[in-house]
Amino acid sequence: MKFEKHFPTLQLQPYIKYFVVSENELEMEYKVFPSSGLVIGFQYKGQLATVKDNTESQLTTAGITGITDGYKIFKNSANIGTILIYFTEIGFTHFASHPANALFNLSLSLEDVFDKKSVAEVEEKLALASTDNQRIKIVERFLLSQLKDIQTDKLIVEAVKLIYQSKGTIRINQLNEKLFISQSPFEKRFRKVVGTSAKKFASIVRFNAVIDNLTESKTLTEICYENNFFDQAHFIKDFKQFTVDTPENFKRFL
Repeated sequence: MKFEKHFPTLQLQPYIKYFVVSENELEMEYKVFPSSGLVIGFQYKGQLATVKDNTESQLTTAGITGITDGYKIFKNSANIGTILIYFTEIGFTHFASHPANALFNLSLSLEDVFDKKSVAEVEEKLALASTDNQRIKIVERFLLSQLKDIQTDKLIVEAVKLIYQSKGTIRINQLNEKLFISQSPFEKRFRKVVGTSAKKFASIVRFNAVIDNLTESKTLTEICYENNFFDQAHFIKDFKQFTVDTPENFKRFL
């Protein structure tokens, strides 16, 4: 199995965290937990499906997944090859006319978001490419062709920064006070740019901070209080919202 990160060209760095080239010779079912940005995937070989209630739904070979408030189950075919594009928290709106929150909890065909002909051209070129560097360059050219000349919403960038600094524990009214903006206009801007509400985004950041802690040699009590949970009952309840599992059971499989 291969899962290799590649970092974008300078012009794309404000909008793209990194690319991943992923290959797997074996058929596999796996969970993907909520992340803080949208993700595009191009399958240059093989197929991918989502699984829900034991039912498989085949995905198109070029797709995009919005921010989610729970895990998704995917199943790949044998001999799959995928290029994944991980957007920064504010990155997606610099490429598409859709507000980011229109993709919340969805996995869509890329043709629903970008020009069908442009997507088809990328897929054709990826199918002919023979190296990872060639594939990355093809995807970068596509992204640069879609990049819009718009201003970055600096207030939302600052909001995201404050949420990360607090590891997702900052209250939204505190954010509003620090940014000198009332809740309603702030929420509209945040949802449009980031893809979900500030409160939901903060809970995802907090969840991922907990996941990072679970890989360390800390007790669950230490993790609970380090991440500002009132008590272990609240900690377990919040964790199960994302994983349908307890932190203790989850940690056993790490």
